[in-house]
Amino acid sequence: MIETLILIGGIFILFGAAVLALGSRYRRCPSDRVLVVYGKVGGGKSAKCIHGGATFIWPLFQSYQYLDLTPMPIEIPLKGALSRQNIRVNTPSTFTVGIATEPGVMENAAERLLGLTQDSIRDLAKDIIFGQMRVVIATMSIEEINSDRDKLISNIANGVEVELKKVGLRLINVNIQDVTDESGYIEALGKEAAAKAIAEAKVKVAEAERDGDIGAAQANREKEVQVANALAEATKGKNLAQIEIANSNAALSVEIAEANRLAVTAERVANANSERDSYTAKREAELARAEVEQATRYANEVVPAEVQKQKITVMAQAEAEQVKIHANAQAASIKATAEAEAFGISSRLTAEAEGTKNILEAKADGFRNMIESAGNNPQIAITLLLGEQMPKLVDAQAKAISGVKIDKITVWDSGNGAGGSGSTANFLSGLIRSLPPLQELARQAGLQLPDYLGKMEAAGNGAQPANRPAQGEVNGRPAE
Repeated sequence: MIETLILIGGIFILFGAAVLALGSRYRRCPSDRVLVVYGKVGGGKSAKCIHGGATFIWPLFQSYQYLDLTPMPIEIPLKGALSRQNIRVNTPSTFTVGIATEPGVMENAAERLLGLTQDSIRDLAKDIIFGQMRVVIATMSIEEINSDRDKLISNIANGVEVELKKVGLRLINVNIQDVTDESGYIEALGKEAAAKAIAEAKVKVAEAERDGDIGAAQANREKEVQVANALAEATKGKNLAQIEIANSNAALSVEIAEANRLAVTAERVANANSERDSYTAKREAELARAEVEQATRYANEVVPAEVQKQKITVMAQAEAEQVKIHANAQAASIKATAEAEAFGISSRLTAEAEGTKNILEAKADGFRNMIESAGNNPQIAITLLLGEQMPKLVDAQAKAISGVKIDKITVWDSGNGAGGSGSTANFLSGLIRSLPPLQELARQAGLQLPDYLGKMEAAGNGAQPANRPAQGEVNGRPAE
């Protein structure tokens, strides 16, 4: 574990040392210098110049130096330079130069000035400037040199700038201190110019004096004219002022009369407006009083009626609502009762139907058992049923005349027992015969009674049916 930590620490130390070593080879160029990297810079160049940047310097393959951009003033005491007229001229001057920072020109400085001191560079520039000044002065006349200093400086700057760039320098400033010559030509030109200037000044003075006298005379004349004009203008102004005063007085009178008229009119209008306002106020007061009386009458008569009307309306609505609620309650009660009755009737009908069904099923079962007991002989089954119902049939025949009320019977009978239509026996016999015979009832029901219950006599022979009781008998008993 310790060996691993030592190994890792060694790796970090080596890595840090490598970073520090590489960082020491990274160079940044200050703004007042030019960084010149030389050695293997690539691109077929002898050096790489950097101004205001930074670059990495490869160990063993590259190295670097700086070029100082500090401006260098150079005194040029030029004497005896021939002009175009072969007149020797003295032009003491001061030039300021420095290392150029233009691409291409910096490379010239790296090739020709790298390693030189400031004094060596200054001497080189001085030689170049001396030569170019002589060339430029030789192309100009004394008059141009003396009168047109700007042209002289421009020609010197253009010639010197071209030559300085060849060694990597640039011209910053040119200052021509003075221009003189040994023959005194320039001084003579100065005297000529001075004399000419003096003569011109005298002429100008005389012209100025002449112009002054003329101006004084003209000024006097103009003064008199202006004074006369001023007097005329004053008189005219006075007259105009009097006219203006008269017009102003007239206008004032008119204005006063108009003001008086307007005042009277305004007073009348004000009085009229006052009376109108008074009438208007009275009318509004009367209208207000009428509105108050109307409001009072409305409050005393209409409002109570409206309140009573609303009260009646509310009570009617309340009664109608109560009637509606009562009707709804009755309807709901009737509906519930009807539903209950319908449910009860339905239940009762269902129960009755169930009872009838049970009775009929019981009768059917009884009939079926009766037929089976009779050996499946329908005639015997009918006889059994009739025997069961015979008391009811006889009772029904007896009840047929039991309800007949006979208040009074008058019998005219000879008492000899001879059958006749007016005898009591015949009356009772006829009454009995009026009852429906038992065989006839069975026949109408689709049944045939057994023979032991008697038979019907043939029609037309006057025979009585076997089930009829004999004359003088009622229901098998002697008639009374």
